[in-house]
Amino acid sequence: MVISVLERRAEIGLRRSLGATRGQIRLQFLAESLLLSAAGGLGGVVLGVLVTAGYATYQRWPVVVPPWATAGALGATIAVGGVAGLYPAIRAARLSPTEALAAP
Repeated sequence: MVISVLERRAEIGLRRSLGATRGQIRLQFLAESLLLSAAGGLGGVVLGVLVTAGYATYQRWPVVVPPWATAGALGATIAVGGVAGLYPAIRAARLSPTEALAAP
């Protein structure tokens, strides 16, 4: 996400010069971080359940995946994504429009 902020400085500057508030910029980057972490976490949970079910079936064991484990994994992923996206979101919101538009 830090790299995303650096690569999108011109976009941030343009949005700020057109009237976007710091809060809106912060919300945009935080929402992107949460969305990416949720998508990755959901993919990981689905893959984990499929591998677990496949191995249990191969071993002729009953397939048991506790719902709290899948919910906890998804929740932890979203929490980590939110924490990891907080600093870049704040950094993006602090850019002034002229500074961001002047960047190469």
